[in-house]
Amino acid sequence: MLKLRLRRAPREDDSPLVVPVAEGDAGRFPFAVAAGFVGAAGQVAEQPGPARRLILVGCGTPKRPLEWEEAGGHGLAAAGAVKRLALDARGLAPEAAAALAAGAALRAWRCEAYRAPGEKAPTHLDLVVDSPEAVLPRWARAEAAVRGCLLARELVAAPANLLTTREFVRRLEALAEHGITVDVLGRKRLRREGLGGLLAVGGGSASPPRLAVLRWRGSVAAPPIAFIGKGLCFDTGGISIKPAAGMEEMKADMAGAAACAGAMLALALRQSPAPAVAVLAIAENMTGAESYRPGDVLRMGNGRTVEVVDTDAEGRLVLADALHYAATHFRPQAMLDLATLTGAIVTALGAHRAGLFGTDAALLAQAAAAGEVVGERLWPMPIGARHREDLRSEIADLKQCATGRFLPDASHAAAFLREFAGAVPWAHLDIAGVDTLAEAAALGARGPSGFGARLLDMLVQMYFEDEERH
Repeated sequence: MLKLRLRRAPREDDSPLVVPVAEGDAGRFPFAVAAGFVGAAGQVAEQPGPARRLILVGCGTPKRPLEWEEAGGHGLAAAGAVKRLALDARGLAPEAAAALAAGAALRAWRCEAYRAPGEKAPTHLDLVVDSPEAVLPRWARAEAAVRGCLLARELVAAPANLLTTREFVRRLEALAEHGITVDVLGRKRLRREGLGGLLAVGGGSASPPRLAVLRWRGSVAAPPIAFIGKGLCFDTGGISIKPAAGMEEMKADMAGAAACAGAMLALALRQSPAPAVAVLAIAENMTGAESYRPGDVLRMGNGRTVEVVDTDAEGRLVLADALHYAATHFRPQAMLDLATLTGAIVTALGAHRAGLFGTDAALLAQAAAAGEVVGERLWPMPIGARHREDLRSEIADLKQCATGRFLPDASHAAAFLREFAGAVPWAHLDIAGVDTLAEAAALGARGPSGFGARLLDMLVQMYFEDEERH
């Protein structure tokens, strides 16, 4: 992550100076006006100098921190291959200045762990402000969310031969240094809990399935909010094996669990008063002598039986067990699960929004509002009576998925998961399509997006930290 320093004036060096310019305020830079720069959001103009580059970045008419973040991201991208740059936030409110730096930090992240050193990426950022004392607490809050998002990106970027289920758990256990307690259920405890879905999905791999439970106790005497994450370190599809084309992308099938872990880190770093728990179903869906098969009947953690139709619809099986475990062991006030679950949601929403399903109108509205604040947008999707009816089985309590063409599989998956959420207010975020960026954007380079980590953190901040609520 960028190393940030708050300063009252820019350094006297040759590092680029990035200046945010609101729309209609470009007149003080004649060189930019001559080039057609008016300060519109995303516009960039540059004046090379003998000692220092001056980069103007358009902010439009910003009214929200997200718009300042995007300006910071655009400025960082325009600076290019430099070690250090400065953001001139003098004259801005402390919250806007912190958001400007947060956007730059998000845009600066790259996965550099697995290749030889190449083009320099910015590593140091000077944030030039009127009052460092006023900005510092705002930056501490913003930095926590950024670090949570970047943790999620780092986990998603890791290749499956290195991020095995054991290694994933090891990295989660390292969060204990921030005050997060971590409990990991191995095969023996999974069997005792009867989590037949998670055991079946992970049965064909030499890398054993795990259920990782992360707890942040907060300071409010209230039931926790629960995050449930799909953590498939790799998904071959199992016996119902996927086509070869594009299968390499299945290393990111743990993006939901990564986002939940990132959110927990953010809560801990900013000492959130709200108690929270993350239940992460971690497995690898491989082919082997112990692989589960189409036609198998599994007994799940809640005692219900499920007829397997397609072993490539594994995510709903591991999430179902994790939802039941979270609901019964922690009795949370609300549950949200995140998963790269279905191709159907990508067909419906593309890479623009994640699908939002659930049982509680207030929770769904809260999740959508938090997503708008941080730019991780959701779109409401239905769970109808017919979706559940399509899952009727002749030999078990329900089928894992339906068969046929042109099926609403995202809604079928949500209908399946609803059977395991119990009476707890529940929301399901299908983040397939938004877990990675196909092209660079204001707040991220091409690659893992960390979608969900900042959304969950903002949700808690907006709706679950008020002691009067409890």
